[in-house]
Amino acid sequence: MSSLHPYPRLLADIGGTNARFALETAPGIIEDIDVLPCNDYPTLADAMRAYLQRADTRSVSHAAIGIANPVTGDFVQMTNHHWAFSIEATRQQLGFATLLVLNDFTALALALPHLPAAELAQLGGGEARHGAKALIGAGTGLGVSGLLPHGGSWVAIAGEGGHVSFAPVNDEEAAILHYAQGRLGQHVSCERFLSGPGLELIHDALAVADGEAAGQLSAAQISERGLSGRDARCEKVLAHFCAMLGTAAGNLALTLGAVGGVYIGGGIVPRFGDMFARSAFRERFEAKGRFRDYLAAVPVYVIHSAYPALTGVQAALADHLGDYHA
Repeated sequence: MSSLHPYPRLLADIGGTNARFALETAPGIIEDIDVLPCNDYPTLADAMRAYLQRADTRSVSHAAIGIANPVTGDFVQMTNHHWAFSIEATRQQLGFATLLVLNDFTALALALPHLPAAELAQLGGGEARHGAKALIGAGTGLGVSGLLPHGGSWVAIAGEGGHVSFAPVNDEEAAILHYAQGRLGQHVSCERFLSGPGLELIHDALAVADGEAAGQLSAAQISERGLSGRDARCEKVLAHFCAMLGTAAGNLALTLGAVGGVYIGGGIVPRFGDMFARSAFRERFEAKGRFRDYLAAVPVYVIHSAYPALTGVQAALADHLGDYHA
């Protein structure tokens, strides 16, 4: 039996920098993917209208959005962008029967069971066991989620783990944290370092420690220079980033008991390529004293899918609408 709810359906993955849109034209078929810069549009509704006009689609009744923000009620104010909106008012403005909004990493977590092996690069550990899966990813911010088995299905965790307090593990990281506290105040979250702006903050800390000015390079420049091997300080920034991410990912794996694996999403790490595999990430991931052996068995996967969160958004909308097929 076909779905009671019509197609096409609008799917979106909204980050702090880019808004990724697509149409689900039939059950599980995602097409017409387009990426729009968030800064080009005053509001989310404007970006959605622009995409629908570009796609030249017939009327859409059902839509779902994964957004880089906590979603706790009708009103959403983005943390890393100026967009703010009422879910219900936006639904009415666009004439949708359904507008489902969920955290972007909750959506990405829902996609994990559906990602093909060819789009996952394993870094250490053994085979994944049946059990919780952890998800962490750096981009404009730091997303954190998890996936718990429940009966024959999965339940995604909606959390804001990127904003937990950062804890240094050596003197160099303590000095970087001290610099950040001078700029940001006593609480410095993991996201402050494990993100695009975080690369810049780490670079600033190292530059100032060397008696130079802060604010010299963008995150893109730091990554390019560090990966090319032509800038020792940028290489050091990337090394710190990978090590810090290893500690954060190991903490998350222990918290969730993630024997099903730890997945790394976001836009930064997949661009690091072989450098990430050579970094201190895995050593720091496992460096948990008495639980080193526990974590040594946990596989880590870097997600190389182009638009994985859209798959999770599609699954969330189908579940919300109660689709069933024969």
